[in-house]
Amino acid sequence: METLALNVTMRTQKLLKPRTHLLKSPLFPQNSHVYRTLYCQTGLSFTISCKLRISKDKSNTMAEKVSVAPSLSDEGGNTLGSGGVPSKPRRSTGGGFETLKKLPRRVLAILSNLPLAISEMFAIAGLMALGTVIEQGEAPDFYFQKYSEDNPALGFFTWRWVLTLGFDHMFSSPIFLGTVVLLGASLMACTYTRQIPIAKVARRWSFLHSAEAIRKQEFTDTLPRASIQDLGVILMGAGYEVYLKGPSLYAFRGMAGRFAPIGVHLALLLIMAGGTLSATGSFRGSVTVPQGLNFVVGDVLGPSGFLSTPTEAFDTEVHINRFYMDYYDSGEVSQFHTDLSLFDLNGKEVMRKTISVNDPLRFGGITIYQTDWSFSALQVLKDGEGPFNLAMAPLKLNGDKKLFGTFLPVGDPDSPNIKGISMLARDLQSIVLYDQEGKFAGVRRPNSELPIDIDGIKVVIVDAIGSSGLDLKTDPGVPIVYAGFGALMLTTCISFLSYAQIWALQDGTTVVIGGKTNRAKVEFPEDMNRLLDRVPEIVSSSQSMPSDNISG
Repeated sequence: METLALNVTMRTQKLLKPRTHLLKSPLFPQNSHVYRTLYCQTGLSFTISCKLRISKDKSNTMAEKVSVAPSLSDEGGNTLGSGGVPSKPRRSTGGGFETLKKLPRRVLAILSNLPLAISEMFAIAGLMALGTVIEQGEAPDFYFQKYSEDNPALGFFTWRWVLTLGFDHMFSSPIFLGTVVLLGASLMACTYTRQIPIAKVARRWSFLHSAEAIRKQEFTDTLPRASIQDLGVILMGAGYEVYLKGPSLYAFRGMAGRFAPIGVHLALLLIMAGGTLSATGSFRGSVTVPQGLNFVVGDVLGPSGFLSTPTEAFDTEVHINRFYMDYYDSGEVSQFHTDLSLFDLNGKEVMRKTISVNDPLRFGGITIYQTDWSFSALQVLKDGEGPFNLAMAPLKLNGDKKLFGTFLPVGDPDSPNIKGISMLARDLQSIVLYDQEGKFAGVRRPNSELPIDIDGIKVVIVDAIGSSGLDLKTDPGVPIVYAGFGALMLTTCISFLSYAQIWALQDGTTVVIGGKTNRAKVEFPEDMNRLLDRVPEIVSSSQSMPSDNISG
């Protein structure tokens, strides 16, 4: 037997109060009710209470069902306060987490700032100019003397600036590389936040469904008796991508011009990446080797950065077969050549080539340049004895103006006052001889076998042995830089292509046309007029609306 008693009370409230509804719950029998309290914004509050009397068996069954029911705090995330009224949920402000989520956007906004990117480019240009003024790769003593503290450049610039900031190796210094990395980050941020969204928007079909919107474009015109479908065919023939949607038409041309700025940015990134790799991952070295001698490539090359990694080609041995020079009619040196042979670890010749200035040898990623020359030794016969190899010492070096000299002793070599014959040379083609008193004795050419008598001593100049000045380097960033400059030229040209958009609307037999372009503002109206003149005029007054889509 069940009895149910209900008590209903009503009162007015001025403030926000909870309201209790009677809700049927699946946790109870069909004739049972439970309390559920909700907030409302009314001025009235109803409280309905009920007393339910059921049998003992039904009470136990209900208790079992209630025990497995989830609490309000589990379901809704709210906990009950005093009197069974749920407390208001606390809103989390996010705090540091929200700030952390906004941080990447703020960083991207700062990096993509155009004045910042221009400042970075000017900073790189200034550092490069400074690197051409300051001698690179010299010994510290050189900078101690040239940029001494007693006579600082500009009143403050001394060797401390050069060595502390790494200006003696500018293009691999942390300041230069850091500026390059910052500029690269700005380019990537600009591409991500500006160029890519612009390109995505350009690819969307953008129909205008009102004549008023079309007439607001830069170029507008009206064809009183024309078909929008005929216009679409004319535009397709002019290279436009055309789309029809009912009475509306949208066409565009020159999409590559919208993507070209992205290509320009990528090309600049390639150039900077290649330059950075060249500065931090290459090897360089110089050597002057007399004719007939050898050297090992790895003994000459030195790393220029922390990414420099030697290869198997570093074990190659280079032999100087011959060094010789070409001359102008005036006697000045015009070109010098070196005949080189390359040998592997087994002594097998793997390559042979005669190099000259602007004609280097390339092997295994290593490039050998002909950059300089020197006078190594002079072979002479003295009274038929010899030949003797006399070392030639540089007496004057001033660019291409060089002077070398040697001395052939005469008499007792143990005497404190040794006298002899002096020999001077500007190049390998003629030797000037002086007697023991320093008087001019004559000129002889090497290999002429023509003797000269000086103070009763017969001297023959057998040969002049030159030394080849070679520069060796590995530069893994060169292909990347070349590819970057090629892409830069191509994408720069493509970026000058005009991106044109055309809208049209069929209004009865009248076609309303509008268009705009980002470049060629003067030529665009002329091109549009030529295209519109080709649209055929409708003779019949009945014109069916086009329903098919045209896709270029």
